[in-house]
Amino acid sequence: EGLRERGLDDSTCTSGFTVVIKESCDGMGDVSEKHGSGPAVPEKAVRFSFTIMSISIRADGEEDAVTIFQEQKPNSELSCRPLCLMFVDESDHETLTAILGPVVAERKAMLESRLILSVGGLLRSFRFLFRGTGYDEKMVREMEGLEASGSTYVCTLCDSTRAEASQNMVLHSITRSHGENLERYEIWRTNPFSESADELRDRVKGVSAKPFMETQPT
Repeated sequence: EGLRERGLDDSTCTSGFTVVIKESCDGMGDVSEKHGSGPAVPEKAVRFSFTIMSISIRADGEEDAVTIFQEQKPNSELSCRPLCLMFVDESDHETLTAILGPVVAERKAMLESRLILSVGGLLRSFRFLFRGTGYDEKMVREMEGLEASGSTYVCTLCDSTRAEASQNMVLHSITRSHGENLERYEIWRTNPFSESADELRDRVKGVSAKPFMETQPT
C-alpha cells in the first residue's frame, strides 16, 4: 500500500526495506494480589515492548530513501506491542539481565543480518534499526550498568560529574558508548592497576555493573 501511494513499482525495490523500531522497557510498579485472608504478597513487574516507527526503501538509481510507512501515533498503546512481561523488580540488575538475555541475543542477530520474506510472490529483505527512546533514565542506568540516579556521574551519555555539569549548561556532546561501558566494567571488575576504591571509581566513570543492552541515543 505504501509503495502504491508513493507511485513506486514492486520491481524497483530490490535493495530491501529498512525498518526503524522503537524499544521501550519500564517498570509497571506494584502488581501484587491479595490471596485469602493473609497479607498481600509484594510483586513488581517490568514490560518490554516495541513500536514500528517507520519503513523506508531506496529505489534503484535513487540516492534518497523513501518512507512508505510512518507511525502516526508512536506513543499510543495501540501501536506499542508488548514483547515480554516479567515479574521482576526493575532495580534487580542480575534477574533483569537473565530474563532479557534471549531478547538481547535476538536483537543482536537482527542487527547483524537481514530478514528475507516472500511478500506478494516476491522475496523482500528487511534490515532493522533499533532506537532505545522508550527507556527512562533509571532503566538506561540499569541496562548500561551505571550507578543509580544519585551518582556523582549525573549523565548517561557522557562522563560529566554534577559539578562539571553545573558549570557547563550548554556545551555537551555524546561521548559515552555501550562498548566503552563494557570495557570500563572489566576494569572495575578486575582492577588491573591495583587502585583504591575512589581511584577505581574515578577511572570507570560510574560503571558499577555489567551492561547488557545498548540504548542507542537519537
